[in-house]
Amino acid sequence: MPAINEFIDNEVKGNDVVLFMKGTPGFPQCGFSGQVVQILDYLGVDYKGVNVLADDELREGIKQYSNWPTIPQLYVKGEFVGGCDIVREMFQAGELQGHFEEKGVAAKGAA
Repeated sequence: MPAINEFIDNEVKGNDVVLFMKGTPGFPQCGFSGQVVQILDYLGVDYKGVNVLADDELREGIKQYSNWPTIPQLYVKGEFVGGCDIVREMFQAGELQGHFEEKGVAAKGAA
């Protein structure tokens, strides 16, 4: 699947914040994707949503790319942050806002 890996790599490296998710930011199609969208929207982070439901190869490819078994997956400045649970825990602890700030990504609530 070199073509799909290249696509994922380009998305991850070509956008400051990318969320590989089920559905779209405007219409999440799973609860976990929806939670991450709500957090990013609440923080006012500019991000790109990539719908893995549009392509089975992409859905499997992103799991291999990150070595992470579940969707959604959040990337910030080319770095894998985590899935829904990790993003939610970081947000609740105030760490996500700090992470965006460290990476130079504008977010509400960043110190």
